[in-house]
Amino acid sequence: MALTSSKPFYLVDASIYIFQAYFSPHMQVWGEDGRDLSAFLGYAQFLQRFLRQTRPEQVAVAFDESLFCGFRHSLYPAYKSNRVLPEPDLERQLTACVQLTKAMGVSGYASRVYEADDIIGTLAARYRSAQRASANQTQESAVAIVTRDKDLAQLLRGEQDFVWDFSASQRRFAPDIVRHYGIRPEQFPDYLGLVGDAVDCIPGVPGVGPVAACALLQHFQSLPVLFENLNDVAGLSYRGAKKGGALLQEHQEIAMLSRKLATIVEDVDDPVEAFSCSQSTCWQWQAPDMTQVQEILAQLQLDSIAQERYMSLLEHLSPETL
Repeated sequence: MALTSSKPFYLVDASIYIFQAYFSPHMQVWGEDGRDLSAFLGYAQFLQRFLRQTRPEQVAVAFDESLFCGFRHSLYPAYKSNRVLPEPDLERQLTACVQLTKAMGVSGYASRVYEADDIIGTLAARYRSAQRASANQTQESAVAIVTRDKDLAQLLRGEQDFVWDFSASQRRFAPDIVRHYGIRPEQFPDYLGLVGDAVDCIPGVPGVGPVAACALLQHFQSLPVLFENLNDVAGLSYRGAKKGGALLQEHQEIAMLSRKLATIVEDVDDPVEAFSCSQSTCWQWQAPDMTQVQEILAQLQLDSIAQERYMSLLEHLSPETL
């Protein structure tokens, strides 16, 4: 398929919207069997709204299945050690979210080795490669990363690319990242290598905060360059710079490990678990299979009124009618 669309290629970080609903006090839903359906219905509502609002031509959704078994955990066992495996009821809902995504005509991907971030990074890279190879491509289309996770900003490349917090209606382009964080998008792994990330249990360098990290990266651009020029750190103007070189040298190994943990993989090679095909046609939004959607809702024992309400929202929802 020729990549001639001017619309963005939407890449959705599903877990953000699943867990947002699961933990929200405003989204408490139970099936007729008394089992929790909050995560599923929250995601289902998000997906319907997203498709109706964006009218995507090409879209893919990435799911996380690599907790405690991904390659980052093998590098650093404490990585994301503050998380817990989903309880059976939540796991059931996660499976249903994957099934619903397919029934809604959207490609979904997951891996036991790589995280959703890595899948998104790889799909973005493959899309850009397909664009460059397309003889019919007259203009570069944007990559739109639908997430609330700041780390994914490192995947922004072109001027039109953006990260989109759909729930907050907030889009950030590369200049917005620079203004907000004081670093360029591609410097996020280096930045987190220095300051760490408590959310993902990435350690970083003790005593180095955001101000110092920004000063260091504005001067040295990356951690490899920084560690090649530690003697120059004392001449910088941030607080603690005089002792900064010695501190960084002491913690160089953990800083580089943290950088690696924070770096999104853009060349995942996991065809069995993550990618069923590599052609751009995999990402084209197809018409929802209403029968499959109805079966999923019925199997979860969502009450009949809620089923009817959701199915009514899907009327005329397809690439052909929007």
